Amino acid sequence: MPLRFVGSDPESGDGNCPAVWVDLEAADGPELLVQGWLPNEATLKQCSADTPRPPSEAVVRVPARMVPLLRKACDDAERAGLR
Repeated sequence: MPLRFVGSDPESGDGNCPAVWVDLEAADGPELLVQGWLPNEATLKQCSADTPRPPSEAVVRVPARMVPLLRKACDDAERAGLR
């Protein structure tokens, strides 16, 4: 699965996290992959109140300063089109 790295948090200091990638060759069409910080239990509980989280899914936090990177990843995925 070739992933295209979009970028990482410009203020992370070491450039490792959070980060975003686009998978343009996913079976059901383009997908975004996001690396972020794990939320605390209170946040997970609040998220689960809105929608249950199955074991195969995760909740991660990313700073709002990453909106431009997320937007770029969304634009790239959208340009690739849905299959």
